[in-house]
Amino acid sequence: MKKLDRYGYVFIAPFWIIFLIFSIYPVALTFYYSFTNYTGSGVAEVVGLANYTRLLTDSYFLEAFVNTWKIWGVNFVLQIGLALLLAMIFSDMRVKLKGLSFFRSAFFLPNLITISSVALLFGILLDWQHGSLNMMLLKLGLISEPINWLNEPTTAQLSVSLILTWMWFGHSFIVVMAGVSGISKDYYEAALIDGANRWQTFISITLPLLKPILLYIMITSLIGGLQLFDLPMLLTDGVGSPDGSLNTMVLYLYNQAFKYNNYGYAAAVAYGLFVITLLFSAIVFKGMFKNERRKPGQV
Repeated sequence: MKKLDRYGYVFIAPFWIIFLIFSIYPVALTFYYSFTNYTGSGVAEVVGLANYTRLLTDSYFLEAFVNTWKIWGVNFVLQIGLALLLAMIFSDMRVKLKGLSFFRSAFFLPNLITISSVALLFGILLDWQHGSLNMMLLKLGLISEPINWLNEPTTAQLSVSLILTWMWFGHSFIVVMAGVSGISKDYYEAALIDGANRWQTFISITLPLLKPILLYIMITSLIGGLQLFDLPMLLTDGVGSPDGSLNTMVLYLYNQAFKYNNYGYAAAVAYGLFVITLLFSAIVFKGMFKNERRKPGQV
């Protein structure tokens, strides 16, 4: 039997070989390159903490950091706000709306579209001269001249945030509704008997019991938001125009590595992004559950 047990290692070997080659090795190599001035060719010379020192004083990285938070922040507020609003409506025992399965499918559909298709679609819709959005607003008399949505820093950031909201709020809605379905109907029936209105029921019952679900949504959205790259890359010239307003941290990392051949500094940016994501995820997790960790009698 002991000899037969050894065959188990043969069956798990392919996974570990692939995992070590394509996951562990690149991570370790990136960590090594972050302490070098590697440019993609030649010998990598060790420069110590020079890349990390540069990262802490890099105004372009700071700008990319702020841009990423702006775009993600607007997107997250709108995304979770829509998801909670719809959850409050569909969970209302007074209304008893039907067709939840249809709405879940319809809201989640944009999440299934490839990001390149989404960028192409909205690039046409937001076109300055011939875009459908400007044409509609002009016909309705809401604007007097076309708006160059993707050529002004504020409107460009807002456009990306709204596109991300359109893509992802359906996912958040499904997760929130899954959490709502796990809440006992007895709570809502008791609130209905006590005369609580929709808002009181939502604030006192639904929202507190959804805290673990909201934590999951916030952390996963934060991780995805801080890694925002594809949409700004495809909607702009690839460097974050206009005026660097769409230059996110990952786009900055990409350009440092593949446009300027500064692989060593790009590796340091990658690990800086990892630390930032880990730090803010820990802050969110601790902030969401700080009351539960207090001892009885503490305020």
